[in-house]
Amino acid sequence: MACGGFTSAPVCFIENDENGKLRVRKEAKDILDGIKDPVVVVSVVGLYRTGKSYLMNRLARQQTGFALGNTIESKTKGIWMWCVPHPNKKGHTLVLLDTEGLGDVKKGDEKHDTWIFCLAVLLSSTLVYNSLGVIDNMALEKLHYVTELTENIRVKAEESQDENESADFMSVFPSFVWAVRDFTLQLKKEDKPITSDDYLEGALELKNGSSPQTVQYNLPRRCLRNFFAERKCFVFPRPASTQNMWKMEELTEKELDSKFLEQANTFCHYIYNNSETKTVSGSRTITGTALGNLAEVYVEAIRSGKIPCLENAVVSLAKIQNVRAVEEALQLYMTEMFNSVQLPMCPEELSNIHTDAEKAAIEVFITVSFNDNGQIYQKELMGKINDEYQQMCQQNYDASRMQCEEVLHDVFDALEKGISDGSYLKPGGSQKYIDMFRQLAEEYRARTGSQIMSEEVLSKFLKTKENIGKMILQADQSLSAAEQEKEGEKMKTEILKQQKKSLKKQNWLQEQMFKDMQRTHDEHVIQITHQMEREQDRMRRDNKRVIEAKLRESQALLNMGFQREAARMQSEINRLKADMDKEKSSQHSKFGQVLNCIGIATTALAPGFTPKLVGVGISMASNFV
Repeated sequence: MACGGFTSAPVCFIENDENGKLRVRKEAKDILDGIKDPVVVVSVVGLYRTGKSYLMNRLARQQTGFALGNTIESKTKGIWMWCVPHPNKKGHTLVLLDTEGLGDVKKGDEKHDTWIFCLAVLLSSTLVYNSLGVIDNMALEKLHYVTELTENIRVKAEESQDENESADFMSVFPSFVWAVRDFTLQLKKEDKPITSDDYLEGALELKNGSSPQTVQYNLPRRCLRNFFAERKCFVFPRPASTQNMWKMEELTEKELDSKFLEQANTFCHYIYNNSETKTVSGSRTITGTALGNLAEVYVEAIRSGKIPCLENAVVSLAKIQNVRAVEEALQLYMTEMFNSVQLPMCPEELSNIHTDAEKAAIEVFITVSFNDNGQIYQKELMGKINDEYQQMCQQNYDASRMQCEEVLHDVFDALEKGISDGSYLKPGGSQKYIDMFRQLAEEYRARTGSQIMSEEVLSKFLKTKENIGKMILQADQSLSAAEQEKEGEKMKTEILKQQKKSLKKQNWLQEQMFKDMQRTHDEHVIQITHQMEREQDRMRRDNKRVIEAKLRESQALLNMGFQREAARMQSEINRLKADMDKEKSSQHSKFGQVLNCIGIATTALAPGFTPKLVGVGISMASNFV
């Protein structure tokens, strides 16, 4: 049913267990785990038997999918999910959530409906409320769930002293779309045409007064105005004749009412073009994997009798996601290395493979990780990748040494035989020994020149033959004592020369390690910077959206004669702007802290290593000034 995280048909996402408590279905969680891309989540809520599921099938661009009932019974139970490729946003998945119809008297548990509504709000980027007929006081009273959001959802772990928390809710709540079905009225006000959005905003106008009836009348309207920064309305005529309504899944587009079809297409295009990627506090983007974990965190809170808290959910989600991010990134790194490495090999080639594998691993980590304050998990990943790379380098040294020793044994076999049979313990034997050694050394180098341990193996071998060389020299009666001493000095010089070659190679390998450390540092800085830029850009857009919504509301309150409330709204706008300025001014400091954390982690991996921040980090800091 699922392929690459997409599903060919809807699956049950959240259901009731045998004890009547909500739970996340493992099948749905597994599907979301396979979605590494950001998700756009669209939920539909509304009273049962109002045609919610049909709209969701339209969004999936399918005739059938979410079950459509043709009787008075509610068809959808719990929350069902359909994951499809987003038609407009490349690299994004559109997650459609069809919720159980609200208000089914047979359930006998009104709190169940409240939690379904809350979960739809918490998990969505766009919330579609589906209703029949018109938007009047009765329709708004049926949407009483929105008035209970502050009682059943908390944004912050500690209760705010601020009486007006609407900005907190508005910044994290989804956009709101009211879909009015079977609409038969003309969109006119005082004989002038109005838009469906005007119709909605007109229905949400407040009444002046402080009587209990007025307060009750204004309550759902205030909630919608204060909680949802973006509000949209679509009115749909009846899609087909009464006798055809029960077989909607079988009707072709030609059999549907043309105006209904036109409005349905407009609705879908709006959702595709305007629904944002799902985020949580701090404008952190949610992937399919994170969405599944987030759902489990919220459902577990509800199961345990607690109020779902967005701030706590972010903390819980961060731990789950970051542990997983390290595991998945490290697994990818190891897989890439094992698939590409053939030991022994040139250190530069191994370094390049390591660089590419590490870059891919960091990308996975950045995608999966979440709210990694202090770069704790990123530093953990750096350490684990470094350990794996050091082990791979050591295996490369060992493989090279083994191969060089095999070649050395093969090449110097003739020399060993000459030593064994005493061929060099004769007059003139020392020169013969030296010439043979030099000849074989050249042959050895020709066969192992590309091996990193070539000179070290030869150096150690030469050192083991130092005493034999002295013995052969002393046994050579064709040389005078002075000549023997002179040749002995030459042998010592040859050994020292070979040791210097070996040391030079080792120094080069050390320099290569420091280059690898610098590249590791730079890659982490580059990718974390890009992530911070994306998050800051999204946060600025979200804050701008909230402030613009508040400004519109302030003006609307003035127009409706609520001067005191408009003044309070303006104060709130000023506070939000001050918070935005404060956040902006702290970005440079936050970025510096991130650089420092990564630099410290890199230094810990290679003592004495000092990352060069000028080329990468400092230049990027200007983006956060």
